[in-house]
Amino acid sequence: MDFTLDATQAEIAALTAEVLARDPEHAWPALAKAGLLALALPPELGGDGLGPAEVAVVLTEVGRAGAQVPALAALALGVLPLNRLGGPEQRARWLPEIASGEVVVTAALHEPSAPFVTQPSTEAVAADGGWALTGTKTLVPSLPEARCVLVPATLPWGTGVFLVDPRADGAQVHGTSLRLSGVRVGEADLLRDGSVADLHRFALAGAVALGDGAVAGALALTTEHVRRREQFGRPLATFQAVAQQIADVYITSRTLHLAALSAVWRLAEGLDPDEDLAVAAYWLAEEAPKALASCHHLHGGLGVDITYPLHRHYGMVKELAVVTGGASTRLDRLGDLVEG
Repeated sequence: MDFTLDATQAEIAALTAEVLARDPEHAWPALAKAGLLALALPPELGGDGLGPAEVAVVLTEVGRAGAQVPALAALALGVLPLNRLGGPEQRARWLPEIASGEVVVTAALHEPSAPFVTQPSTEAVAADGGWALTGTKTLVPSLPEARCVLVPATLPWGTGVFLVDPRADGAQVHGTSLRLSGVRVGEADLLRDGSVADLHRFALAGAVALGDGAVAGALALTTEHVRRREQFGRPLATFQAVAQQIADVYITSRTLHLAALSAVWRLAEGLDPDEDLAVAAYWLAEEAPKALASCHHLHGGLGVDITYPLHRHYGMVKELAVVTGGASTRLDRLGDLVEG
């Protein structure tokens, strides 16, 4: 396959980068105004009818800019799964509001000591023509801002995904944790196709795309810094130890980029993306934090200055490593796929 962006994707990347650079203080409404949050919406809902590949381009540019916006939640955990798994009324209810930038929808993929759980301990019990949900979800991206959370729960016949208001009676939000104590939802809140596996795939694809951009952005900052910064009358880049460290960061960045593109491409083309997603997610969780640590080291004290953008890339990568379940979990999942 060709690991380059097509013309449409290149235009989306350029527009996203331009919007983020032009108005960084109001990045989220600016992205919405530019139509970049509506790319995957169907045309009848005001979107462009595009898919995961184009959404991933937006996420990569958000990561490259280190923009502090709820893009992973709204796009990878909201728009993409709702568009794929939701019914017509559910899509019409939530997708236009997400695209407007006014509402954030996220997904609860983890439970205590159980990242990317496939058989949730959260239970849905039939109650008064609907359901009562009880359980605890952890590490929910952008939970404090969310108006709706996609919650996988165990049903009498399997697993379903519910649309849950985190402010409903019986719901408690503590940071990124959501505790449900008999929260009532109706049949209309159950996704038409409650595929937890698809929900996980979209989440991992979004995370590796965002992480790809974050590492690339940190590499660009560091490369420029060591090129311009002088020590003993010479640019830092001319020292062999510095050149070796920045080369290692470059290798990590390029490997993550290729792995992310491959995984997203397979997902967008309807091919089995699981092995590629597993490789990309492991590389993100294991190698990307090390690369960002090297970038900090090469910056010296400037790297931890809150007025300098590197800390945003570092924080983003650390958070994504946790959101993906951590390096050990990702390695175990990759091993399971290989053995299978």
